Amino acid sequence: MSTVYTRAFEAPPFNKREMLRYAGCRSADSAIEELMYDAIREASEKLSYNVCFCIVPVVIRDDVCDFGSFCLASSKLAKNLTGCKRALLFGATLGIGIDRLISKYGFTAPSKAVMLQAVGAERIEALCDRFCAEYEIENKVKLRPRYSAGYGDLSLEAQKDIFSMLDCHRKIGLTLTDSLLMAPSKSVTAIVGIEEEL
Repeated sequence: MSTVYTRAFEAPPFNKREMLRYAGCRSADSAIEELMYDAIREASEKLSYNVCFCIVPVVIRDDVCDFGSFCLASSKLAKNLTGCKRALLFGATLGIGIDRLISKYGFTAPSKAVMLQAVGAERIEALCDRFCAEYEIENKVKLRPRYSAGYGDLSLEAQKDIFSMLDCHRKIGLTLTDSLLMAPSKSVTAIVGIEEEL
């Protein structure tokens, strides 16, 4: 069984253009910008940036990816990991606070709820990017693009193996519902191929 590590991060820099994109805004007038800044201010007080991760071996057999303690069938994941002997398996979450804010404003201020959704989407991607970038630097490796359950031909059922391997609930408070949705919702799990040392 691979050792699972946890790590907490400071807030990565905000990418306001990405937030507007997630909110469906091609451009921003003063009212939209004010709404965005208000959502950022309120969300920032509720966000945490936590990651759990481990390193697993990788053996590719046709369309099956063997990670030692579990196997996943996916031709696209197999292609993504071809040439890698190891993979970085991780879970990341912003915590439950932003879910509560989105729920709070869902009926009373729907536009703010939409912007909070966008802030959450940008924040979790920024966390994943920061974690992967720092991992590359600290370990002198190059990582392949992240690959998540439910993407391409990798079934959402893969979440069960990933959550079990990472012990997400105990490590970072991230749970998997019976319908295979993550709670808190602003969370990501991913498999990342590790290339040779730089």
